Amino acid sequence: MQNVLSLSLLLLLLNVHTSWCQLNKTDELYKLLAKKDSLLFDAAFNTCNTDYLDQLFTEDFEFYHDKGGFTEGKEAFLRPMQEACNRRGSRALPPAKRHLVTDSFKVYPLYKKEVLYGAIQHGVHSFSSLDQNQTYKKGDIAKFTHIWIIENGEWKLKRELSYDHQLLQ
Repeated sequence: MQNVLSLSLLLLLLNVHTSWCQLNKTDELYKLLAKKDSLLFDAAFNTCNTDYLDQLFTEDFEFYHDKGGFTEGKEAFLRPMQEACNRRGSRALPPAKRHLVTDSFKVYPLYKKEVLYGAIQHGVHSFSSLDQNQTYKKGDIAKFTHIWIIENGEWKLKRELSYDHQLLQ
């Protein structure tokens, strides 16, 4: 009886441990969120695809930034981006670029009663921006954490944290 109890406890601990672990790069959820991360920053920085961004965020989206403060709601977050894209016009080069730091991207699934309902995505990224000579110069490096949820069968970004910004040397 004690062996059965010990084995049951071990299996329970292994199950809890694996459900809290970051996903392997070959996992389908990892690949999905890596793709969504890439599309998110491509839409925000390169293509100004605010229609795509509008579909990507929950209505009650919240953005926490250690330098820029708190932004509540999808519309409040996207409005300045849309305005910046309108000012940018048809310039060939995006004013800023985002670079994901190699091997920093991690995904942690979220379950409720063994049903996947969301995920935490974490990583480090850096930015560069155009100077007056149209040359990209190093900017900040920062950590980010995104909370994704499944809403009506779609993965949506619900919370975003951008923190520990430091100037790249």
